[in-house]
Amino acid sequence: MQHQSKLPNVGTTIFSIMSALASKHNAINLSQGFPNFKSDQKLIDLVSKAMNSGYNHYAPMQGNLELRKAIAKKFESLYNTSYHLENEITVTAGATQAIFTIISTFIKLGDEVIIFKPAYDSYEPNVELNGGKVIPIQLQSSNNFKVNWNEVKEKINSQTKMIIINTPHNPTGTIFSKEDMLQLENLTQNTNIIVLSDEVYEHMIYDGEKHQSACLFPDLKSRSFVVASFCKTFHNTGWRIGYCCAPKELMQEFLKVHQFNVFCIHHPTQKGVADYMREPKHYLELSDFYEEKRNLFLNLLKDSRFKFTPAKGTYFQVLDYSEITQEYDVDFAKRLTVESGIASIPLSVFNTNDIDNKVLRFCFAKTDETLEKAANILNRI
Repeated sequence: MQHQSKLPNVGTTIFSIMSALASKHNAINLSQGFPNFKSDQKLIDLVSKAMNSGYNHYAPMQGNLELRKAIAKKFESLYNTSYHLENEITVTAGATQAIFTIISTFIKLGDEVIIFKPAYDSYEPNVELNGGKVIPIQLQSSNNFKVNWNEVKEKINSQTKMIIINTPHNPTGTIFSKEDMLQLENLTQNTNIIVLSDEVYEHMIYDGEKHQSACLFPDLKSRSFVVASFCKTFHNTGWRIGYCCAPKELMQEFLKVHQFNVFCIHHPTQKGVADYMREPKHYLELSDFYEEKRNLFLNLLKDSRFKFTPAKGTYFQVLDYSEITQEYDVDFAKRLTVESGIASIPLSVFNTNDIDNKVLRFCFAKTDETLEKAANILNRI
């Protein structure tokens, strides 16, 4: 059977490649972004309790009502803003499904979507699947991966349908400042541009910084989808539970596609998470938890030959290896996995034209013991 691929340039993801290589060579896996420690037993018990209490049938399409109430309460307490329970909040099968559905809902043939690269690798294929055109804007490592807003202004035109942002940023560990968000708000004001704000690492912000959510800026909020993830927040990436919030007129269109995509997600998980969120400390204390992990990892590496700027958010740390070798980052990452027993992610695969900045991304959402073992290896390189 002959067919024409809708994604002819997409192959196996770098995450699968590096994780498989790590498994084959019994390497410490700091590549794919998942914790190697358990989720809170209390949360697991609450989900089990929900199953045993009969929450085993379809949830409402927008999500379990108690969970939507908990989400709305979180936005009110953290960001002093509101989303309506009935028509502005939807629970999704992870943040990736929310992103896919948002793009599928609004992007059609010829629409242009601005993406800042390096970028999470699901954005671009989703745009292409829907006939859109990706307009990449490369973030420069020499400028600490900051956005050049003058370049953004130059790229915006009548075909620009969407701008995708991600803060805290995967894979670089940087964050958007208040000034960044004001620039974005100003550039999109009085346009029909939709902003997709991927905020899955919102509770992992360090050094006293504050998360600059799109919902904090009134005009930006009026055109934005805010996407978030319980999987990242509660250390259970396999549960695939996230959500998105947006103004009613945008969410109405989103739900038209969502209902024929997944309709609703695992009901007992939604109920368990709703009950767990009654104690806000379960997400409010996350920044301190991961900042300690980051500090431990970097302190262990202070005498290594790697250079770094401490991550401001996420659970990823970028390490510059330019003083060690000039190898292509993919080749170096693979060699480290095979020969040294530690796996990472090369950033060039997320860049425009595979630009190689001689940096690798390491996940520090690991036990202290794992981080110590990893640092011992990296210090010998």
